[in-house]
Amino acid sequence: MPKIYDFKNVNKELYAQKNEPVVLNIPELTYLAVEGKGNPNEQNGDYQKALEVLYGIHYTIKMSKKGENTPKGYFDYVVPPLEGLWWLDTKEIFPIKDKSKFNWISLLRLPAFVTKEIFEWAIAEANRKKKIDTKKAQYLKIKEGLCVQILHTGKFDDEPKTIKLLEQFIINNNLINDINSKRRHHEIYLSDPRKVEQSKMKTIIRLPVR
Repeated sequence: MPKIYDFKNVNKELYAQKNEPVVLNIPELTYLAVEGKGNPNEQNGDYQKALEVLYGIHYTIKMSKKGENTPKGYFDYVVPPLEGLWWLDTKEIFPIKDKSKFNWISLLRLPAFVTKEIFEWAIAEANRKKKIDTKKAQYLKIKEGLCVQILHTGKFDDEPKTIKLLEQFIINNNLINDINSKRRHHEIYLSDPRKVEQSKMKTIIRLPVR
């Protein structure tokens, strides 16, 4: 195992920065998750609070190496990219201008050593040390299965043109878009919007297919 485990290097195919569609079979992965609804850009909104919870708990796990409760099997790692599952309650085309209609589950992958017990411990520690309200945090296993994905470079509002490339690829390869109540539009954020110009931001867009 590498000295510092980096999800992006170990699972390169899942984070591939290709501007052409690819087909992947995604295995079951374990996530730290917070579910909510509303505009992700709202100052001090639920989405921003969800990120506080995600990173607060994740860094509690990562820094446990310095305490007395280092988890069994612990290995040092790079905190993985933020991810998100997105959907609407209506049949409007995604994404939409009225972002208050978004439903979302914000995700951070968890290292293999993080069991449900370690997760519960990290929640208690984050509550105690950082005074974070963690009641919405979930330990979530997701097996996405067959999917197509592509790298989108640029603003989030420009995603429709990239999604159209994916949708045409699905048709050309005799696949069927399988977004439903259990399989969602999935994004992986390779860039930090606080540090990168919008025109240069990199986002992986993933759609479930069958």
